[in-house]
Amino acid sequence: MDALSLLKEDHDKVKKLMKELDSTTERGVKTREELFTKIKHELEVHESIEEEIFYPALKEHPKAKELVLEAYEEHNVVDMVMSEISGLPYDDETWGAKFTVMMENVEHHIDEEEQEMFKQARQVFGREELEELGERMQLRKGQLMDAAA
Repeated sequence: MDALSLLKEDHDKVKKLMKELDSTTERGVKTREELFTKIKHELEVHESIEEEIFYPALKEHPKAKELVLEAYEEHNVVDMVMSEISGLPYDDETWGAKFTVMMENVEHHIDEEEQEMFKQARQVFGREELEELGERMQLRKGQLMDAAA
């Protein structure tokens, strides 16, 4: 699987999980906990493969450098909000609001990646390079998933 297809698949999965979680209420503590734990893990693994493999490769190309630097910062913002959410009880009245902010940030990041960064990646990487990056990312993703299991 090429790098962009892998990332798109991850994006779709996380968006679906976030939408599901966004519809929960303070009474759905167990559901919130399960879904948030799953989303947090998915995002951590996804960020890792982007930051360890995809972003460094793309950052080497001057036209993409600014996009990549911005993407790192967007990851940091999501990580900060996710950390705040992790420290709250699932039935806290601010939990849902914080999650909505996190979700909006993740969705913005996904949109930017899929529209701008993927376009840049297609311009600077050939098919074989995207396949090779995808293989490395898939391997690393498997390692991170296994480590958490």
